[in-house]
Amino acid sequence: MRKAFDPQRRLDCPAVNQIKLNFNCRAEIIPVLRALQYLYGQPKLLKSILALVAEDINKKSDPERGREGLDYWVILVLAAVRLGCDYDYDQLQDLAENHRQLRQIMGIGEWQEEEESFNWRRIRDNICLLDPETIEKINHVIIGAGHELAPEAVKTVRADSFVAGTNIHYPTESSLIRDGLRKVLSLAAELAVLHGLTGWRQHKHLWKKIKRLVRNIERIAARKKPGYQEELKSPYRELLTTAESILNRTDELHNAVGNAGAATAEPAALGNQLAVFVERTRQVCGTAYRRVFLDEKVPNNEKLFSIFETHTQLYKRGKASQPIQFGRLVLVYEDGVGFVTHHHVLPREANDPDVVVEETRRLQERMNGRIERASFDRGFHSPENQKALAEIIDCPCLPKPGARQAAEQDKEASVAFHAARQRHPGIESAIGALQSGNGLARCRDRSERGFLRYIALGILGRNLHVLGKLLIARESPDSKAAYSKRKPAA
Repeated sequence: MRKAFDPQRRLDCPAVNQIKLNFNCRAEIIPVLRALQYLYGQPKLLKSILALVAEDINKKSDPERGREGLDYWVILVLAAVRLGCDYDYDQLQDLAENHRQLRQIMGIGEWQEEEESFNWRRIRDNICLLDPETIEKINHVIIGAGHELAPEAVKTVRADSFVAGTNIHYPTESSLIRDGLRKVLSLAAELAVLHGLTGWRQHKHLWKKIKRLVRNIERIAARKKPGYQEELKSPYRELLTTAESILNRTDELHNAVGNAGAATAEPAALGNQLAVFVERTRQVCGTAYRRVFLDEKVPNNEKLFSIFETHTQLYKRGKASQPIQFGRLVLVYEDGVGFVTHHHVLPREANDPDVVVEETRRLQERMNGRIERASFDRGFHSPENQKALAEIIDCPCLPKPGARQAAEQDKEASVAFHAARQRHPGIESAIGALQSGNGLARCRDRSERGFLRYIALGILGRNLHVLGKLLIARESPDSKAAYSKRKPAA
């Protein structure tokens, strides 16, 4: 049983619009709570947002039946605070149970301490019901509310991309084979027990043998003494032989299970999961054999960088602090006051020049053609992009690479072009805020769908933070909570 929010006022809880926040506190949660207060006080905005939340929460359930679940408003508040302040679920649980203003924003009174408690799994399971597309639509509503407060902000945007890390360890082929065989052995042993089949009694012994081989490979690789590549071949050969033996026995298990007849839901799900990990492990074994024994340079598009997060990509962007990054490229557009008006997770094989035109066109259409100036860095340049962006935006700032081309472009450029280029490096500040303040340096959720949701929640938290800063700056301009407010671009 679900509802949008409890319309009945409680004696022990003030109205959301009357909750007093300490604007002299610089904690990240204060602007987020102020923005949520503002949304709650706008009935049309609130209704549209909660309707979006309800569509996802009730996909497979009837809101009028079953035991009572979290209200849509409570789910929205917890989702906003999670990455608006870069909290993990344990921190969020503690705040939901003990932070007075947060509980009042959710409509929970002080007399409900024992009646209304939160478990981190309950919070996680409810937040994970939200789709990335739904969170993006909520972002659009929040951005629209912010542009009503600062109409000039929409006229100028600046864009750049960054790598958001995925939830993986540093990938080596030996460690990936170890990860794959760990899952294969555990799933195969469980599947064999369910079907009453023998042959997997020694799965724990095999797992210990695999760990020993991988540790030996890592030890040799870490020393890097002369001729270590030849020394690696012997343990790699034993590891690949053991892996092939286990994977072949897994095929025999699949055949035996298939001959046993129709399976129930649980064994069928285990069998499908086992087949997926067998395929991935074989792929990593193949690339390891080609690299170690055939001395091939395997292209990145043929590699797996995680057995679990298969969408992970390797990026070499020439950054001194991070020469190699594992994750996904995220393109973000920031407007004149700091709202992230648009974001896009690039496909695994795509780069900045491949998507900038289409994403800029989408943003301009959504803003009803109000964007007048947009700035990018030279990594987005191509002659086709120069022409296409000029058709979408009146004044695109897209610098050309190379000293000669850049000098010619500077001579012919307008005053608006130079102003946009001078202002463009500020996008790095927005990206830094997303990474350090909203948890987007490294995704803590699993699966590609979870990654997309995590990125969208981080953008939602940043936009609520910016909206809260705007509101606080209007109401209490000298307060510490409004200190970092940025002025709209001219």
